[in-house]
Amino acid sequence: VLAPLTRQRSYGNVPQPHAILYYSQRTTKGGLLIAEATGVSDTAQGYPDTPGIWTKEQVEAWKPIVDAVHAKGGIFFCQLWHVGRVSNKGFQPNGQAPISSTDKSLTPQLRANGIDVAEFTPPRRLRTDEI
Repeated sequence: VLAPLTRQRSYGNVPQPHAILYYSQRTTKGGLLIAEATGVSDTAQGYPDTPGIWTKEQVEAWKPIVDAVHAKGGIFFCQLWHVGRVSNKGFQPNGQAPISSTDKSLTPQLRANGIDVAEFTPPRRLRTDEI
């Protein structure tokens, strides 16, 4: 099993051709490969250069990746993702508030590098009629 890894190499939220090599190199017959976290909509984003699957261009970009895994006898699974409140308006369409299950904001957090602080925009709670 290849567990999902956030690679942040899908420029413009579109999987890139180098991902074909990345995933196929890790494929063995009968092996399960789980794609990196893949945004389900333009409001699902919270990190730079993560792949999506909400546009035709993105879906088409995934096809040769999946085909390469299948050609080597592997099984490919797409990890669907929405970051919810772990985002800020800079990742959201038109600078809107992130959409979440809650309107409660996260407190700023120190990033893995121990230097930078992640800032989160207060989210907007998803309404029932939007589901």
